[in-house]
Amino acid sequence: MRRLLLIVIGAAVAAVVMTQADAAPAADFPRAGLVVQDAPLRGAPRDTASLQAQMGRGEALEIRAERGDHWQVWDYRRERGGWMRKGQVLLMPKGDGASAELLAQLRLARQQWGTEGLGLGLAAAYVQAATPAELAGPGGAEALDAMGTFAERIADRASLPNAKPGEGQLAAQIDVAARYGLKFQQVEAEDGRVQVCYDGEAFRRVLAVAATPEQRVRAALALTRPDCLDPRATPREAEARDQWRQQLLAQVDAATLPAHWKNRLLMRRASVSASLAFAQARRGAGGEAAPALAEFAGILPTELTEDDQAAYADAAMRVNAARWLGTGTAARDFGAVQLVLEPGADGERCVALKEAGKLAVRRCSFGQVALASASLNREGRALALAVQPLDGWRELWLFIKSPGRDGGWRIEVMPPASAQPGLGVAEFAGWVPGGALMLLAREFRAEGKYRRSFEVLSLATLATERQSPEPALLGAFQRWADASWRSNSPVRR
Repeated sequence: MRRLLLIVIGAAVAAVVMTQADAAPAADFPRAGLVVQDAPLRGAPRDTASLQAQMGRGEALEIRAERGDHWQVWDYRRERGGWMRKGQVLLMPKGDGASAELLAQLRLARQQWGTEGLGLGLAAAYVQAATPAELAGPGGAEALDAMGTFAERIADRASLPNAKPGEGQLAAQIDVAARYGLKFQQVEAEDGRVQVCYDGEAFRRVLAVAATPEQRVRAALALTRPDCLDPRATPREAEARDQWRQQLLAQVDAATLPAHWKNRLLMRRASVSASLAFAQARRGAGGEAAPALAEFAGILPTELTEDDQAAYADAAMRVNAARWLGTGTAARDFGAVQLVLEPGADGERCVALKEAGKLAVRRCSFGQVALASASLNREGRALALAVQPLDGWRELWLFIKSPGRDGGWRIEVMPPASAQPGLGVAEFAGWVPGGALMLLAREFRAEGKYRRSFEVLSLATLATERQSPEPALLGAFQRWADASWRSNSPVRR
């Protein structure tokens, strides 16, 4: 297992250095060392000497001699020797207590942002110094967890809008990470920026050793990050990926976790279950929202941290978009009008509204049409229907009858937002008596913007007459909100 871990994390340079250092235990040199700050490698033990190379924090070196306040070092990667100040190099411990000392140093580095390169070097050094039993135990899990955490920090920093991965300290950290075998990939985000993602190999190893519940959930969440999913995946690939994500998340026992970590796990499980249900429904293999709704219901809002609010909103939208899946029905009879679901061309689903047995209006979609969600107002001149065309995006179809005894029906589509689809829901929230107004709830995150609103909508013009970020601030929602919507919609969280 020790040999396998060395291959995984790519600590070849550190391994060579430390093996040679241990080969001469009776002498002070050679010794293994790590660069503790970005510093120059000089051709002589003075600051005015020629520059041999620029060393990055966390790089492994062999220390061969000393002169004054300088170490004479050898860089195996560059195959070049030189001199560095002693304060710029950390000597690696030797002997029986080396692994424990390295683990203590690793814990200290983990608490300091900006020391990711050094932390990776310390983790690689621990893997080299530890025994097979230590690697398979809590110490090995801690080292791998720290390595994955350092890699995620580097990736997140490289994903910032103003980041320059090819320059400065960030470039040095990415270079050091690559030397220890860590791999990164780039994913184009919805807002056009590039998301840099760690491939997660260290986190996969965490799940295979004696990790704590917190280490296991941290690994599972890192391996199932939604912002690191390939947006170009085909529907079949995306479904297989979500099945794998669901199985991985199921390996973590939520009952053993602190409340805030349990919330994070349930939010991710709910989101993945909702996506998987939509994928299954789209190919006609069932697909029910019940598992996603059950996971979401287990979240304790009072235990959510400030950092969890965005993830909580995203989970709520994804679950809400899918909450009508599994309630399929082929027809709804409202007496005066009937809704019928019919097959269309090339796999489309078509909704036909019939009045007095005659077709009044018809519309088709490749999305999931939920006839169970249909609601007709008291006057019989407006009907609301939920349709989910995309994973995490649900529209509201409004069937509206024109004024007059012989007025015809038309269909209007109300999207969550007038933006490129991301995550969002537009849903019916109730009818206002009189037949002129409807209550509408919207929530979306698209094109880098997030918004939640509760609106009083005019059926004649589809214009919003009143709106508020909270339903309690609108009298119409207090009086006329639909009872089913009040009790079941995640938008009211």
